[in-house]
Order: sequence, then C-alpha cells, then structure tokens
Amino acid sequence: MVDESPVSAAGGEQGELFPDNSLPDELVGYRGPAACQIAGITYRQLDYWARTKLVTPSIRTAHGSGSQRLYSFKDLLVLKIVKRLLDTGVSLQNIRVAVDHLRARGVRDLARVTLFSDGATVYECTSPEEIVDLLQGGQGVFGIAVSNAMQEISGTLHEFPAERADGGQIDPGVPDELSERRNARRTG
Repeated sequence: MVDESPVSAAGGEQGELFPDNSLPDELVGYRGPAACQIAGITYRQLDYWARTKLVTPSIRTAHGSGSQRLYSFKDLLVLKIVKRLLDTGVSLQNIRVAVDHLRARGVRDLARVTLFSDGATVYECTSPEEIVDLLQGGQGVFGIAVSNAMQEISGTLHEFPAERADGGQIDPGVPDELSERRNARRTG
C-alpha cells in the first residue's frame, strides 16, 4: 500500500514567508515532471536529490513504485537555487551545506537573502554591508537573489498542473496581467 499522506509542514513557515496568499497553500504541490521543468533540472537529478535528501518533497514523499512525490513552492525554490549553484561550479557537497544552513535558519526572511560564492564557499548575504565585506578579499564572487528565483517560479506555476494532497479542489485564483497576455497570445 502506498502512503500518500501529506508531510507535515514546519510551524506555518509558508504563511510567514508569503503573508498575502499570492502563492499556493501548503497542500498544493507539483509532481516530479513539472518540478523538473520549473526548476530546469532532469528527472534523474530530482530523483537523486530526493534519495540523498538534498531536496525532499515536503508535501508528499514517494513510497515504492507508482507513488508520486509532490513538491511545494518552497521545494521548487530550493531546487532552482541548487541548480543555479551547480551551474556556477559549486560542488554538491558545498551546496548541501548551504541548503542545510538555509533550512536551519528558517525561511521567514528568505526573500531577502542573496547567496554568493567564490566557487569554493557559499555565502549568505542579507544586507549591503555584508556584500562589501565579501568583496574586500578580491576574490570574484557571483550572487543568486532568492527573490528573483521566487518570482521566476511564481510566473511559471500557472503553466503546470497542480494538485492538493488532500484531494480537494484548487482555487484557480485571479490571473495576473502577464498570464492574461500569454493566454491571449496562445488562443489567438
């Protein structure tokens, strides 16, 4: 028998991060193929990261053949960040440390975090003063603004089928102007 019960979310973090309800609730999730397309990764990467617990689905885990994982918006965000760090040459070992650090820190102010790396280490920055300190050493660094990744994911979620872990209906919500323009172009 397949256990498809929702994975418990930690203390309302989703609500604190997104107080305006502009994103799906904690039971709305995306299956593996959609998560791959949204994050820009392969299914093999997704499966490996889930099995090694780098990024696990927080809504519903897979238990055996035929069961479907459900990834939340926060999970999609972490997948996208991991992909960007990999693309810039950061090792999976260092990415794992960065992801664990973000988890331990909580997600209340995640939208204000920018990650920097010199290729060997990943740094977290939440204020302009920290950026200055990071660049003093003369080593080249790159940044990943988490809020930009959040906006990218938010803009593409409507293109993918979502489902609720409890089997309930999903409120389609009010489409934004960009979504309306895209739909008008598609339908002619």
